[in-house]
Amino acid sequence: MKTMNEKERFIELRAAGHSYESIAAQLGVSKQTLITWSRELQKEIANARALRLDALYEQYAVAKAKRIEILGERFQAIVRELDKRDLSEVPTVTLYKLALEYADRLKAEAEPVILMGDYTLKSRDPVLWDKWSA
Repeated sequence: MKTMNEKERFIELRAAGHSYESIAAQLGVSKQTLITWSRELQKEIANARALRLDALYEQYAVAKAKRIEILGERFQAIVRELDKRDLSEVPTVTLYKLALEYADRLKAEAEPVILMGDYTLKSRDPVLWDKWSA
């Protein structure tokens, strides 16, 4: 009879996506025994996979947060440098295009307002807000 340590190692290896052949070679257990263990330990393997995926997600989320932080810092440095620049040499048509582009980007960044209870805010537009709230 195989020890619990071997079964625990089997769970870890299956959760990591190793094949039965690979595990059989590592543990010195027949493939048929591993298939039997797989049926017997199905919940434990699923839980180990979920924990492994959760750890990977945490790692990815941290990496993503760091990338966002770095991009934000670079963006701020660019904006600070642009603030020093004189736009008097930029053609009027280009300034209009930039103004429209920035207005669109600002709209895209707006967070929706969500009220708790029976109220729903349909628009941030002050004209619509006045009509809705009347």
